[in-house]
Amino acid sequence: MSQAPEPQILRYTRWLAETRGLRFDPTTNEGYDAMWRWSVCDLRGFWRSVWDWVDLQSPTPVRTVLDAETMPGARWFEGAQVNFARQALRHADAAHAAGHPALRFQNEAMAERGEMGEMSWPDLRRQVAALTAQLERMGVQPGDRVAAFLPNTPATVVAFLAVASLGAVWSVCSPDMGPVAVLDRFRQIEPTVLIACDGYRYGGVAHDRMPLLATLLASLPSVRHVVLQRALNADADEATLRAGGRAVHDFDALTAGAEARVEPRWLPFDHPLWIVYSSGTTGLPKPIVHGHGGVMLEGLKLIRLHNNVGPSVETGDRFHWYSATGWIMWNCQMMGLLIGTTICLFDGSPAGRAGQPDWSTLWRFVGAAGATFFGAGAAFYASCLKAGVEPARVADLSRLRGLGSTGSPLPVECYRWIYEQMPKVDGRDIWLTSVSGGTDFSGGFIAGLPTLPVIEGEMQCRCLGASVEAWSEPDAEGRGRPLIDEVGELVCTKPMPSMPLCFWGDTDGRRLHDSYFDMYPGVWRHGDWLRITPRGGAIIYGRSDATINRHGIRMGTSELYRAVEALPEVLDSLVVDLEYLGRESYMPLFVVLREGFVLDDALVARLKAAIREALSARHVPNEIFQVSAIPRTLSGKKMELPVKKLLMGQPAEKVLNADAMANADSISWFVEFGKRRAAS
Repeated sequence: MSQAPEPQILRYTRWLAETRGLRFDPTTNEGYDAMWRWSVCDLRGFWRSVWDWVDLQSPTPVRTVLDAETMPGARWFEGAQVNFARQALRHADAAHAAGHPALRFQNEAMAERGEMGEMSWPDLRRQVAALTAQLERMGVQPGDRVAAFLPNTPATVVAFLAVASLGAVWSVCSPDMGPVAVLDRFRQIEPTVLIACDGYRYGGVAHDRMPLLATLLASLPSVRHVVLQRALNADADEATLRAGGRAVHDFDALTAGAEARVEPRWLPFDHPLWIVYSSGTTGLPKPIVHGHGGVMLEGLKLIRLHNNVGPSVETGDRFHWYSATGWIMWNCQMMGLLIGTTICLFDGSPAGRAGQPDWSTLWRFVGAAGATFFGAGAAFYASCLKAGVEPARVADLSRLRGLGSTGSPLPVECYRWIYEQMPKVDGRDIWLTSVSGGTDFSGGFIAGLPTLPVIEGEMQCRCLGASVEAWSEPDAEGRGRPLIDEVGELVCTKPMPSMPLCFWGDTDGRRLHDSYFDMYPGVWRHGDWLRITPRGGAIIYGRSDATINRHGIRMGTSELYRAVEALPEVLDSLVVDLEYLGRESYMPLFVVLREGFVLDDALVARLKAAIREALSARHVPNEIFQVSAIPRTLSGKKMELPVKKLLMGQPAEKVLNADAMANADSISWFVEFGKRRAAS
């Protein structure tokens, strides 16, 4: 039976009482509600308290915490200078002296051999400094974009921290992504350096990505330097990457030198840290720019107060959130380094070898790594339940004190399975926190606390500093009505430090505005259905827009349409994701074919292969159907959201207006399809 140290939230509230004279009781729903209301009513006081409590440092004074409570465009901590890498590496000496590594890691080959890797804090610092110096020699300047095509390995952590140290802007795609998806992202930001692996292993299968790298580089003329991380083949031929006069460097050689005298640069609070991507229903993925300071402040709040993870020196904590590099949870795992906590990386499939599923794989890693907190997508826990996994029988989970879930609503059955399977902590059920946030603002809106009761199927609380409400449809003036115990649009009514600085290339801010502030002027609309319960908990019911939330990773339908409609047989297409309150995601694809073609098994296979190759395996639909026409508005837009609502059981007369349709007769097939699905 594991024993947990004092919850971080209690340390923080005691500090608030001692230094601010503020007294809150986060052990009851009523007490936490009072604390949350203070945090969103006094934004300046709350966020300054987080800065002081975690001891963020700046060589220059903070002139103002927040200039104005407006969205978009709020400016935070003007005058302050920070650096993500500096904040992480400042813990190196103390953590190392106490015997804590910076990283524990494993890939599939290591797992098969029973090996666990470690990287010490001094070695992390040395490699980061060495790579930073080499990037400087390549001419990389603050503000330059450095793109990465890398898996979840220590090399990726080193690369990220080196880029951040220099003040360049990081952007990463997972190497399982296809060329269309990668180029849709990287072409928008015009990187000067590409750090890439030669391939990766997943499910026991080796995937050579050298041909794909050549394809990518042919369409990225801004790239002057390629840093190749040889993960598959030490003798990988780099000749094809040198076209166009590009220089190619070996990652291991660049990071092998003695510690360089390179200090991370002090940067303005809002200096760009990274560009992440969140896909909408039209156009290219949104290239979202977040700043060093905002990401750090939100991340420190979230990991310490809401994930209850403390510095390893104080708590012995080790933090693992399973993620590919293309998911925002990879970025969130980096937050552990900001407080000197050992982070645990697993590179590979959570389900073992292809064709031989083994959903105990990650649990064995969690046990071997000694993780105290383990997070994963909700779909992972559902898969373990269905596979009959008994984690405590295959791994020593005695150090595990908390579990996290995100990406989609966690079904009630998973709560019960977890409580049955996990070891007790202090004689009680393990703490399970279900989190809802977003790539868009690199943070959390709804999360948990170990001091509050956990209700199955319900997230525990709204995050401190996040003015989250469920709103009704907008009135004539564009305002919604706050709802309690009713389903409404998830909105955030006040700014947060980690909200986007901008979209890259969105010079007039129109695309940013239209993405979050078009429905409710000046209020962030996130695109989820939300119910706030009378006790202060929250339930997410799925997407309120037509964006796909596939296996916890949000995707844009437009990316899929480009892949599908590139096939000569396909005239038109429409895809919807029918995920809703913990039900397993069901994503059908509807296609209109050219005259004379039918949707046979061969064409279905080609469609799925095209999607898998251009995008990723996550994009592949559950089923594909041939239809005569795709419902469209008078202006020609695909009616994704009405079709989604229809197939989720809403009456046709409530979600469709035939007078606003260009082809009203097309909807009858979908009405009948919805009826058949409801009856099945």
